[in-house]
Amino acid sequence: MKNKEIADKIIELKDADLNLRAKLVETGELFQAYNKEMEALHIFNATALHNIIDDIGYPTIDKVGKEANAAAWLIIQHAISLPPFMKKCLRLLEDAVSQEKANKIQLAYLSDRISILENKPQLYGTQFDWDENGELNPQQCDDVDKVNDRRKELNLNSLEEQTALMRKQAKSENESPPKDFDKKKQLYDEWRKKVGWI
Repeated sequence: MKNKEIADKIIELKDADLNLRAKLVETGELFQAYNKEMEALHIFNATALHNIIDDIGYPTIDKVGKEANAAAWLIIQHAISLPPFMKKCLRLLEDAVSQEKANKIQLAYLSDRISILENKPQLYGTQFDWDENGELNPQQCDDVDKVNDRRKELNLNSLEEQTALMRKQAKSENESPPKDFDKKKQLYDEWRKKVGWI
């Protein structure tokens, strides 16, 4: 498969993800729990991308172009049922960033997502969820001042500005806090154990 075909394939996988997400936002199913159809698609996409990575290495901008590179990152971000794949991609993305062939912001988001899934504090404040008070907030961070310094280094807005944006987006998508916070947390922890994050 030539790199143009590979790029098109990665973009096609990403489009399927976003189309399903839009459908689930419309029906109100996206935010209740990890939707089974969505999880199955995330696993399918990650498996397809894994095969591509085995073939060409990490899909860096110089190999597949900006759009497919961003699409690959989105697929990796959503591969939460596959911890070994996400961790492998984190190492590959770190290498790509060190060679200036990938985006540092993508690395920040991926490392934060993995940290949160592993019950560790995030460094860039990119991951949000509803808290026990029904507020949408950044998940556990190591230190808010340090987080804002790191965000500034990447030309990201402040954590406070991002929180306001995330709350606005949640409102526009009719997302609301879970009716039973403890039950949601219990199901989330059971799922993380099942797939191997904790």
